[in-house]
Amino acid sequence: MKNRYANTLLPLLTLVLILGLWDISIRWLGMPSYLLPPPWDVFQALWHGFASGLLWPHFLTTATETVGGFVLGCSIAILVGGLVAEFKWIERMIFPYVVALQSMPKVALAPLLIVWFGFGLMSKVVLVALICFFPMFVNVVAGLRSSRQELIELYTAFSASRFQIFRDIKFPSALPSIFAGLQIALVLSLLGAVVGEFVASQKGLGSLIQAASLNFDLPIMFACILTLALMGAAATLLVNWAQRRLLFWHESSQSKR
Repeated sequence: MKNRYANTLLPLLTLVLILGLWDISIRWLGMPSYLLPPPWDVFQALWHGFASGLLWPHFLTTATETVGGFVLGCSIAILVGGLVAEFKWIERMIFPYVVALQSMPKVALAPLLIVWFGFGLMSKVVLVALICFFPMFVNVVAGLRSSRQELIELYTAFSASRFQIFRDIKFPSALPSIFAGLQIALVLSLLGAVVGEFVASQKGLGSLIQAASLNFDLPIMFACILTLALMGAAATLLVNWAQRRLLFWHESSQSKR
């Protein structure tokens, strides 16, 4: 119970300190509002943006791009990672190309994806999926190969099939690494969606930030950035909750209680 109160109160205390220092730096140091708007102006812009309906279409667009690309990229990464970890010949066939794909800067691929998939949601979803794929792929392969060899040998001695070994030993052992990959991919998914909107988009929080920067509307810019931060925090809490429920037996989940 004490840990729960500490987990709630300490972040709130940090938030109060940040807002206090932010306000003091403007009032006492004479920071002009066109460089750093006061916190109250940002919260007003955030409230007015959602209350008036200005931010909702952009929020939903960015959320759709992020979730769609995240699910697509992580699903393909789990599938390909499982095949690579299980079959050496598949690793020899595709692993060099996976590394080469990851070495390419994804920002440079964004204009090409727009040519292929247009200015709509699909180009941003594909960009987010490409960005999420590699960290998830690496964690899946590493997790599946970290299984205890003595358990695998025991199952083999009792004539267990490859699928049974994968289901009972390798996949459960890989779950902590898979959730670690999900955490990394979550952060990168928001980054990919915003980068795609910067390149070419008429909707989304990234495009709204770009439009607000041309008008020097800093409160709206900060409101969009705060919305992105809240989206990332909410998604991270959701993944942590799922990890605690599914990996209640693992020490990494017990340390988060």
